[in-house]
Amino acid sequence: MTAPVPTATTPRPGTDDVLVGVDLGGTKIAAALVGIDGTVLSDVLEVPTPAHDGPERMLDAIAGLVTDVVAAGTRTRPGETATPLAVGIGSAGVIDADRGVVTSATDAVTDWPGTDIVSGVGARLWAAGVTGPDGEAPLVHVDNDVNAYAAGEAWIGAGAGARTALVVAVGTGVGGAVILGGSVHHGAHYVAGEMGHMPSGLAGQEMCTCGRSGHLEAVGAGPQIARRYREATGATDVTTALAVERLADDGDATAQRVYREAAIALGQAIAQVVTVLDPDTVIISGGLARSGELWWGPLRETVAAELIDLVARDTELLPATLGTTAPIIGAAHEAHLRLSRTS
Repeated sequence: MTAPVPTATTPRPGTDDVLVGVDLGGTKIAAALVGIDGTVLSDVLEVPTPAHDGPERMLDAIAGLVTDVVAAGTRTRPGETATPLAVGIGSAGVIDADRGVVTSATDAVTDWPGTDIVSGVGARLWAAGVTGPDGEAPLVHVDNDVNAYAAGEAWIGAGAGARTALVVAVGTGVGGAVILGGSVHHGAHYVAGEMGHMPSGLAGQEMCTCGRSGHLEAVGAGPQIARRYREATGATDVTTALAVERLADDGDATAQRVYREAAIALGQAIAQVVTVLDPDTVIISGGLARSGELWWGPLRETVAAELIDLVARDTELLPATLGTTAPIIGAAHEAHLRLSRTS
């Protein structure tokens, strides 16, 4: 059963400017109706992600949730039918955004690589009677979830109006996305912006989640902050970055060092990317972005110190503003852009 997450918006189904945005995560799938201006037009509905039940069940869950979102929008106005122009999906994994196929993924979703999300969801929506204003099946567009998040934040969030943006997501991992000319830049292998696997001197020979050593994620991600503290102190009960932050705030010198090193390593990586891209703005999102000055202070200081003066004085690190709706809005926006290019 879908669980509504209330919003302060009023649905407007029955018009020709409705999209559906979907945020597909490892534990839950969330979706809502979105206007072409980025306004969330409905409650956000959620279902648990059947992450280990196989790709077919995953596709069933996605299409089922989209169908529920459309039906809920329809019920708000008797006699009118929500007819989405397009459906945008932000999914975990490396996504071939041109084809809507998962090219690589961790085991967070079982057997996800190779899944054709576009065809699978599209066929299920058509079978369920979900159509666009022209009576045909709505276009389905799929991209990586961080890319979808970045598309939303750079469009109407912290980077509103920016043509070029670097969006960095720091939580259980370190991810990123690049916006060029107002659109997501995917790169030759659809991994542009994946900063977590950049070399980091502060990581030394510590092992990254990808199986190689010396990468940013090994020192900058939340679980790795906790791991580094445990290894330095033997305190096996410290399992989260938040716990390390609290210890640091209480004066624990080791916690302060580990937290500061994570921020410095990230700042060095951001400065390298900024030097190459020269973006209008840099947006920081994810769990660690909610940290206090213990993290933000050395992060900003490092970026400023690493950049040349011309760039440093105009480069501000901005916290993301859209929250959990960012990937829903961004996925819908990307789908609308895709529709505009193909129509």
